[in-house]
Amino acid sequence: QVQLVESGGGLVQPGGSLRLSCAPSGSIFRINHVGWYRQAPGKEREVVASITSGSFTSYKDSVKGRFTISRDNAHNTVYLQMNSLKPEDTAVYYCYAVLSGSGQTFSDWGRGTQVTVSS
Repeated sequence: QVQLVESGGGLVQPGGSLRLSCAPSGSIFRINHVGWYRQAPGKEREVVASITSGSFTSYKDSVKGRFTISRDNAHNTVYLQMNSLKPEDTAVYYCYAVLSGSGQTFSDWGRGTQVTVSS
């Protein structure tokens, strides 16, 4: 299968910002509906934000006004801009995407990128 790759994680201070990216490793398959999920140690994985192929978006209540999901179709990439980060945002963030191409459609998870918010 095509590999989904997340990038942009790191260590930031409370109130800081990060931008995460999600893109397939190849150029044959197009990225369609995308969801950003996160999982903190000892917690269940939860959806944070999602975007459709038509750029309709939805967000978890606790990140509304702070996070923005967007897509750049020319570069076949989806982003998660995270502002005003809080310690409770600390988690591994995963991209889950619907991909299509060559008469195929399937879903795939990325391997995750660590986001740590700490003083």
